Amino acid sequence: MSRKELPRPGLVAAAVAGQITNRQGATALRMTARQFQRLKQRFRLGGAAALRHEGRGQASHRRLVPTVAAQVQTLLRDRYAGFNDTHATEKLREVHQLRISRESVRRLRHALGLPAVHRRRPPQHRSRRAREEAAGQLVQLDGSSHDWLEGRGPGMTLLGAIDDATSEVLALHFRPTEDLHGYATLLHHIFTTVGLPVALYGDGVNILVRTDQHWTLAEELAGAQAPTHLGRVLQELGIGYVQARCPQGKGRVERLWGTLQDRLVSELRLRGIDTAAAANAFLPTFLADFNRRFARPALTPRAVWRRPPRDLDSLLSCRYHRVVAQDNTLRLGPRLIQIPRGPHGRSYAKRRVEARELLDGRVVVLLDTTVIATAPSPGPDFILAPRARPSGARPRATRPQPSAPSSVGLTTALAGLAAALPSTRRRHPWRRAYDPRLALRAGHPQHSG
Repeated sequence: MSRKELPRPGLVAAAVAGQITNRQGATALRMTARQFQRLKQRFRLGGAAALRHEGRGQASHRRLVPTVAAQVQTLLRDRYAGFNDTHATEKLREVHQLRISRESVRRLRHALGLPAVHRRRPPQHRSRRAREEAAGQLVQLDGSSHDWLEGRGPGMTLLGAIDDATSEVLALHFRPTEDLHGYATLLHHIFTTVGLPVALYGDGVNILVRTDQHWTLAEELAGAQAPTHLGRVLQELGIGYVQARCPQGKGRVERLWGTLQDRLVSELRLRGIDTAAAANAFLPTFLADFNRRFARPALTPRAVWRRPPRDLDSLLSCRYHRVVAQDNTLRLGPRLIQIPRGPHGRSYAKRRVEARELLDGRVVVLLDTTVIATAPSPGPDFILAPRARPSGARPRATRPQPSAPSSVGLTTALAGLAAALPSTRRRHPWRRAYDPRLALRAGHPQHSG
């Protein structure tokens, strides 16, 4: 008997013996007097065993049809092998029109002896960070290196971005490695589809933040390191960057990788995708279905996305400072760019210009803010990669920042410059006129010969 049925034999027996009334027994068992009278009749005919529920031991009318259960188990062993219970339930409903619950799928999988995809772990204590209130306030981005094709194709890294307020996956992109071209492609897709966010939240990858300890002389004078190429783009677009100090700090995108390494891998296997190009082509279809299932509305209905500028393609680039050669050319890696003549046959030789290498491979040369030359893309296989540090100089060791000359005159400035030079250095006689020590002595009569 169940716990609900255990008090019945004693109370019914007491009522049959006349020790209590039917109303008292019915009140104790929380039933009507007529129900209690029927229990007394069953007790007189069959004893205490007759008080059990008559449906016990009978097959349920809502039980799963054996043929359907066999079909589901066949699919779990073959087509949907490795799918988690929820994902397999969705596929059975959408593809095979089998209205079956997740618990039934779990029970059938357990009957087959198949292990669970994810082992359930005890919950760990953590402090909750509230979501941002509006879409576009904070976007988390990261990269995940995983065997996405399960050995059918090359190893790839998936770059992704998710909105903190709505959990909407804004963009996904497969790349061979976590590189600048991949992040630039990811950001370009976000900027052109939804807009510019207020801030980005990611880790300390050296593509977005400086992680080296090298300082150029210009950086020493400025008191700060120059940003990376993408860091400079974010500064000009007015987008802040928050660096997470641990993976748990950007837990929303980290949990996204756990979901994608399960669902996306299974979907790629289901379609037999084995190349990076085919995987990237499938991502828009996957994202539309994924966001429909898991995205949620923001606390504030009004989003704070900003419209990107018209020259976004020019801003989203790697920039280098070059000096134009005598033949009005400049070299950018293996590429030689010819600068056409300016107004009235003007030459740009010896002028310092800025060369911007765009995401699609085009090069734009600017003098101040005027475009003076362009170069086409080398081809569809172009990969945007930094050719030098954003400062344009090679790394050098850290050196103390020199103090600026005071206003006491040229003599003090020459004295400081002379003290900074090695005292044992020998100079060629023709260059002695440029020696600051000689100039300093020439300015003081007491040191003259």
